[in-house]
Amino acid sequence: MLAIGIHNKTWAQYVLTEADKQYELFNYVKAIDLYEQAYKKKATLYAAERLGECYKKQNNYMQAERWYATATSLPGSASINLLYYAQALQGNSKYNEAKLKYEAYAESNKDITATQKRTWLLSCDSALKWMKEPSSYSVTNVRILNSSQSDWGAIRQGDQVIFISDRGIVNPGKQSPARPFLKFDGARKPDPNIYGWTGNHYLRLYTQSGTDSIKLFPFDAGTQYHIGSASFTGDGNEVYFTLTKIHNTAEYEKVKGFNARLATVNVELYSSKKDKDGTWGKPVAFKYNNVNQYSIGDPYITKDGKSLYFASNMPGGKGGTDLYLVHQTSAGDWGMPINLKEVNSEYNERSPSVDAENNLYFSSDGRIGMGGLDIFKATLVSGKIGEPRNMGYPINTPQDDFAFNFSGKDTGYLSSSRTDGLGEDDIYSFMEQKQLAFRLIGEVYDKKTNLPLSNALISLNQLNGGILKVQTGDDGRFKFNLEKASDYKLTGEKTDFRSEAASLTTRNMNSSKVLEQDLFLERIELNKAIRLENINYDFDKDNIRPDAAIELDKLVKIMNDNPTIWIELGSHTDSRGSDVYNQQLSQRRAKSAVQYIIDKGINKNRIEAKGYGERRLLNECTNGVKCTEAEHQLNRRTEFTIVKY
Repeated sequence: MLAIGIHNKTWAQYVLTEADKQYELFNYVKAIDLYEQAYKKKATLYAAERLGECYKKQNNYMQAERWYATATSLPGSASINLLYYAQALQGNSKYNEAKLKYEAYAESNKDITATQKRTWLLSCDSALKWMKEPSSYSVTNVRILNSSQSDWGAIRQGDQVIFISDRGIVNPGKQSPARPFLKFDGARKPDPNIYGWTGNHYLRLYTQSGTDSIKLFPFDAGTQYHIGSASFTGDGNEVYFTLTKIHNTAEYEKVKGFNARLATVNVELYSSKKDKDGTWGKPVAFKYNNVNQYSIGDPYITKDGKSLYFASNMPGGKGGTDLYLVHQTSAGDWGMPINLKEVNSEYNERSPSVDAENNLYFSSDGRIGMGGLDIFKATLVSGKIGEPRNMGYPINTPQDDFAFNFSGKDTGYLSSSRTDGLGEDDIYSFMEQKQLAFRLIGEVYDKKTNLPLSNALISLNQLNGGILKVQTGDDGRFKFNLEKASDYKLTGEKTDFRSEAASLTTRNMNSSKVLEQDLFLERIELNKAIRLENINYDFDKDNIRPDAAIELDKLVKIMNDNPTIWIELGSHTDSRGSDVYNQQLSQRRAKSAVQYIIDKGINKNRIEAKGYGERRLLNECTNGVKCTEAEHQLNRRTEFTIVKY
């Protein structure tokens, strides 16, 4: 027994060591698998924290929330885990719960200022209000442009949509870039083909027109590395864009962090003009580039080409990245950069743009918002900038929302890392809705008590459209506006409850109507056996019969709908036959059922097979007791038990 204990301990330590190696390589998919294996063997705070961190880096807020919930419940947990837990809850639109954790963190950390605490709490309160009163904009994922990688910064230029992507897949398990800064091992020059920080290709400009296939934008940017966001003059003959490049060996050695473990090459701004033959000329460096000191990026050139907005962390700003404006002089040169102090904060302002009515749009993570970067609007009148206004929901979400650009009077594109996307960052179209014909109302109840559930998160997913979310109040009620001729999936979820979903449609409805749909959520009870009916096996067999497959598919659905739960699947026999035979048979049957579920795509770490033989009979039909077939059948059963959520 001692030898086995030492072996298990050594194995667990080996798995953690391997997990740490994968974590350091940014290979979070593999690291997660190994940390989960280690946690199953022994539930440690270290493994739970690392799992929360890995899922957070993958923008998987649902899993991050549960692992930080686990971490904060374990002895010795640091107070910083409360902050990470709050951020994950906010990322899942659970704002009321997030407020409680932010307050708990502020209480445990006296370095948190009253201003910071107020910003967290007001952001949560504001987000709840915006979700209950969404704007008239609808937001839809532009699937034709998006990939499983990072796609963002879409603008319309004539009949083309031009955008940024790192869609060349090499290793999709690694971390995505925050934006096009070039980070690399400072001991050697970075690979010219693959960005080691992500395992993907470098960011490039792409173009798509009508139903044509997506192509690389036809110009030579003069770099092997990242090419970032672009902006065109009104006539389409001049483009401003960002890039990262290493100019030469001497320049490379000046890079901040050279010969260190992690070096960073700053972003620069360049422009190019199209000649009469339609060929783009050699890129020209922007006057105020200073790659060894700061970054300049996110350009927006006005239609007349005479004013240029950009983001930079150059000295003299308020903090993070600030927005700047330069005007063209009479000599055709650029004047001094003007800091747009009316919109800048001590954090980050990004991706400026201006509409036809002279309104400035930008993103910021330094103001009251839903989380991450939020999109704001400010008026420009006689050279003065009005008070920025948050664009609200669903333009903004708890994740990063940025690169807001109009392509028509009421339509355009934005970019977002919101959780319903196809990849890291995705491109979305927005459109202002003038009229909505239908309305959905409903209530959420506790399935066992029939009492209304407050703080339940309700998601309305328009198939091939966008997603709207709202939290229920004390009365458990929710409401949504619906569009004509549309199909929807309605989902309700709440911490400590299993989710519930329903389908509805407005197809074949010609007049205004109020639809009603209630949801009933079942509270999760750990270690409570739930019987799966009709899991029958042929005599002395362990293969899954077609009738059993139907029932196991229901369990697969439960696990897909509730991706954070871990279960044990237990198989039980009656008392007929020897104890050893029944134990072995039940274990084979449990493994067979578990393998069926894994083959359906469920993560192997989330499910464990357990054969109980005849050890947990439900009646008095033990060895030697005469019972009816029905009484024996009661003991022959398959159950699942939720062991973690």
